[in-house]
Amino acid sequence: MKLYFLLPSFVLFNLGLMSDAISQINPSATKSDRQKLLIQKLKSTTTQPNQKTTQLSEVTFPSTNAQLLVQQPDSTQASPSEINNVEPDETQTEDPDEILVEVEGERDTFAPTSAPVYEITEQELIQQNPNSLSEALRGLPGFAINDFGFGADIHTGTYFRGNSINQTVYLLNGRPINTNINTYHGATDLNSIPVGAIERVELSSGTSSTLYGSEAFGGVINIVTKQGQQIPTFNGLAEYGDFEQSQYRASYGGSLGSLRFNFGYEEYSAENRYRVPEGSVNRDAEGFLFNGDTATSNYFGNLGLDINSRNTLSLDAYKISSRRGLLYFGFPLQSDRLDHDVFNVGLSWKTLLGNSDDSVLNTTLSYNQDYFNTYGPTQNVFFRTGTLNSQSVTARVDHDWQLTSSNTLRWGLDLQSNHLIGDVLSTAPNRTALNESETRDRFHTALFALNTWRITDTFQTDLGLRQNFSSEFGNYLNPSVGLRWAASRNIALRGSWVGVQRNPGTDQLYVYDTVHNWLPNPDLEPETGSSWTAGVDVQISPSLTGQFTYFGSSLSSRLGIQNGQWANIGLVKTNGLEAALKWQISPRWSTFLNYTYTDAKIKSGAEEGLQLGLVPYSVAQLGFGYGSGGWQFNLYASYFGGARRAFFNNPGESPTDFSPSFLNLDLSARVPVYSNIGLTLYLENLADVQYEKSNRIYHPGLTFRVGVSSNF
Repeated sequence: MKLYFLLPSFVLFNLGLMSDAISQINPSATKSDRQKLLIQKLKSTTTQPNQKTTQLSEVTFPSTNAQLLVQQPDSTQASPSEINNVEPDETQTEDPDEILVEVEGERDTFAPTSAPVYEITEQELIQQNPNSLSEALRGLPGFAINDFGFGADIHTGTYFRGNSINQTVYLLNGRPINTNINTYHGATDLNSIPVGAIERVELSSGTSSTLYGSEAFGGVINIVTKQGQQIPTFNGLAEYGDFEQSQYRASYGGSLGSLRFNFGYEEYSAENRYRVPEGSVNRDAEGFLFNGDTATSNYFGNLGLDINSRNTLSLDAYKISSRRGLLYFGFPLQSDRLDHDVFNVGLSWKTLLGNSDDSVLNTTLSYNQDYFNTYGPTQNVFFRTGTLNSQSVTARVDHDWQLTSSNTLRWGLDLQSNHLIGDVLSTAPNRTALNESETRDRFHTALFALNTWRITDTFQTDLGLRQNFSSEFGNYLNPSVGLRWAASRNIALRGSWVGVQRNPGTDQLYVYDTVHNWLPNPDLEPETGSSWTAGVDVQISPSLTGQFTYFGSSLSSRLGIQNGQWANIGLVKTNGLEAALKWQISPRWSTFLNYTYTDAKIKSGAEEGLQLGLVPYSVAQLGFGYGSGGWQFNLYASYFGGARRAFFNNPGESPTDFSPSFLNLDLSARVPVYSNIGLTLYLENLADVQYEKSNRIYHPGLTFRVGVSSNF
């Protein structure tokens, strides 16, 4: 959000007071209204220094509680990281005694944490126009996402720093939505989460695992949904494309007094029947991809009520219905289908304790249901089906307490009750003995505390403890530590270490997988180990920033399949490098560059010395963007270094083979045609190369989407 205001050149201003004023301005107001409102806010704040202006609904819970660590600037001068290029306002008459300044609606260039924090903003989501959350996340450093777009299949996976989707915590408005389900294609499906409901996506790691779960080997992804603004707004989108793609989105948000609301609906479908080369999965007799169709529909909503200046209630919910074919087996033709239905609802109460704003209590209660049903023919004679109905109720109390000006404590309690029903049926004579219906329950409690101590103006430490109590795996403690040192005004060094543990999924312990013919194993041990990061944040110039990170982990008792049964297959060690550059070339032009190298080696067992399957050594993303007056233009390049084909090997092929590397180019654009209506265009794979995305799943070549978007 960029706000413009006129500032007399002889006035010396305080950036902290100015940022408080900025945070209260409605982003949907006009430029002139924002200018007037900001001036009024600054005047009222200056003349009444003791007056409280913070609104509780604007208070958010960060990934950690670290405070900004920079060398203190001259109090009479704005920081270059806070003020961008000066640009004349064409609607105002310039006064020689006034300076027009453009200010970003953020105080700090980097989140002052001991591990890197990345964010996808609402504006970036609008520019990217992704079909799914998976497609949006691919632009973040550290991610290797194989299961989005054409030929998307949930088996090929989403990996962050070499860790699977179940080794990364996914949150919706701060509450977990992971299922920890592994079979019947039951992992968290990022291709079905509605992108129209998202305001921003936050990615953190390191000591965040103390706050959100010991299974955060990779990191924590928090999806923050939109809330209604003061001025009612309608957003709509309709797009059509190759291979019978169609996409519709509609949302409406606004406010009624102290009540804010936002509701929406999304629908996406594609036939995905295109020619594929010999040797690819699900290639039918005519040379086309078979059983690759997909269809999803999503309903979502959010309500927020400011009870008074110190108490806010919020309620949000979404409903997902997904129907698709599966590509996983490939040889012979895979005909299994997957029905996936999700319902998630959460109620949150946020309150300011005491008489100030240094103590914030957030209490959340939520319910999540994931229903997976996989079914289809086997051997063209028999039939199989596997159903996992997972339900969880979670409660969380989270207290963010500024003990002193240099010490912050964030502590609380997590409660989670999980209930799983697994139904297995096969008509194959050699499998009927394994038909069953399993009902299992699991209860998990955790106490957590993360203390952030700013020892000096430039040095801080994070110390965290998470004490877990599991009904199946007993009690265990996960510590964490983080350090951050602002070596100069523009450079900060950071590092973190975290002890982690992920317990086996209930299905892995007790439910036979009739689709893959995998046996459960009630003797499975948790995956345990540690992960760490070390890096530097650099403000190279007022408009150019860089974040460089070394990451690693050591994970024993990793879960996998041996001889057709779930087992602890041994030790995996990961080491990698991550780089993220952002450059705001001008107010209209921007670019970014990400690169991640991941060496994820299996250190014991039958595959000792091999890279983890489906995890590439190298991935990179490069983007250029332009935006002005409703015009948008974005060029996106992604490089994938190839991954080991861990499955689908033809006779005579080696499990050490890697898929070829590829470079993909995408172009998206928006052209304004009338007021708040624009034409959208998306061209994928501009080079028109039919490359192997992952594990013999191929992209069709150059494809397009065109449509109309509106904002009223």
